[in-house]
Amino acid sequence: MMRRREFITLLGGAAAAWPLTVQAQQPVRPLIGLLSPLSAVAASRNVAAFRSALRDLGYLEGRNLTLAPRYGDGVIERMPSLASELVALNPDVIITGAPSGVLAARNATQTIPIVVISPEDPVKAGLALSIARPSGNVTGTWNLGSGKGLDFLKLAFPGVAPVCAMFNPDDPADALQIPELPAVARTVGVTIEFIEVRDLGNLDAVITQVTGANVQGVFVGIAPFWLSARTDIVATMARLKLPAVYGWREFADAGGLMSYGANLPDLYRQSARFVDKILKGAKPGDLPFELPTRYELIVNLKTAKAMRLNISDSFLLLADEVIE
Repeated sequence: MMRRREFITLLGGAAAAWPLTVQAQQPVRPLIGLLSPLSAVAASRNVAAFRSALRDLGYLEGRNLTLAPRYGDGVIERMPSLASELVALNPDVIITGAPSGVLAARNATQTIPIVVISPEDPVKAGLALSIARPSGNVTGTWNLGSGKGLDFLKLAFPGVAPVCAMFNPDDPADALQIPELPAVARTVGVTIEFIEVRDLGNLDAVITQVTGANVQGVFVGIAPFWLSARTDIVATMARLKLPAVYGWREFADAGGLMSYGANLPDLYRQSARFVDKILKGAKPGDLPFELPTRYELIVNLKTAKAMRLNISDSFLLLADEVIE
């Protein structure tokens, strides 16, 4: 039998070790909160680029950094609760993208530094006092020219008219982008119809709407709503045999005809540099907003051939990448 003194000694040793075990389970600081409106699968390429950039800057997860991701799975309504969940962890920095993520994070905290990937002017959105000196707790990158895809659609198919723009009025990204499209369309020389799509669960209804509009081309924007369902959307456009231009290259990778926009993985790598500066003592309010370092036109020639669409060699020369 164990003697009383030995039992007390053993019990005391276990009690002393218990706080160490709890302490070991605490996240390694700094703690970076990542808020994405996409699913983990849809965001994997961007998050991988962010992790890679952090490693290049000397941050190793589990050793001198913890990354706490939260994913909205394309459901905008989830973003506020996910943002509050992250804020409760008291992270050192939060990184987020798309208006739904940006607004949710900003509404959840006015003190924790936030690095955003925003599709709109941060001053007009009320995120900053100026581009050069934001002055608050938000900084990051913002995009220009989200409607330029219409220009490339017209260049590739000069006779295309009218064009329909599919949009979800419930998604802040579409709500911001749609108002600028009529002016872009007039400049390009195409007429544009708008088709509301709030639910992608019934793609037959979408097909009926697009067919009923009697359009010859389709513009799909940059909202996470579309990106999360890109495979189904691309398949729908293939069924309709309509040339379509998309806001992110992920659509072209999934079989979409063409895309024009900022390179998302590059934006996340850019964001890692903001995070590094903040962790080293910089205040987000002192860090100027930046534009993307790279916009890209991607053409899926394999899809064009399958849809029997002719794209000129001169247009293909404009492309940053041609998928064959």
